[in-house]
Amino acid sequence: MTRLTVNNQPVQYRLDPATPLLFALRDASNLTGTKFGCGTGECGACTVDIDGQAVRSCRITLAAVEGTFVTTIEGLSRDRGHPVQQAFLASNLSQCGFCIPGMVMTAAALIRANRDPSDDDIRAAMTNLCRCGVYPRLLEAVRRAARIARGDENVVPPASPDIDAVDAARAVPALAPPAPPQS
Repeated sequence: MTRLTVNNQPVQYRLDPATPLLFALRDASNLTGTKFGCGTGECGACTVDIDGQAVRSCRITLAAVEGTFVTTIEGLSRDRGHPVQQAFLASNLSQCGFCIPGMVMTAAALIRANRDPSDDDIRAAMTNLCRCGVYPRLLEAVRRAARIARGDENVVPPASPDIDAVDAARAVPALAPPAPPQS
């Protein structure tokens, strides 16, 4: 049995210790925000935070994470209040969104380690792949996240993910159902 802490909760996995962390998170814990992309650690869609470091969870086994603290995208901030989440939303970074959880986790680890990363620092850390090609906006979003984390910039917080659809439609009229045709 492998014991670790996931999103601040103690967890015991009764899985083969050679199981990749990614599959324990997704299949046993139902934390599906961590994505399976390539399975070889190249794309970064599966990135999680392990003891403060951005780690590709498809390439690390349960045995290797025994006793560690793991944070997934679900554990970063339930209300999207983390500076990286705020900056990514304010920068309208996401397109298809598949790579975004891994990018958020990578950027969060970078900003925790380096409160004022240069463009070269960001490029070196953010090796995640994005088929939509958000890279030019990614640099600005990570710089913005660092400014938010330092307190140099504020953004209007996004709506909570559990917002009622009626309230969302009131705040964003494009989300309201179309009015019936008038005769």
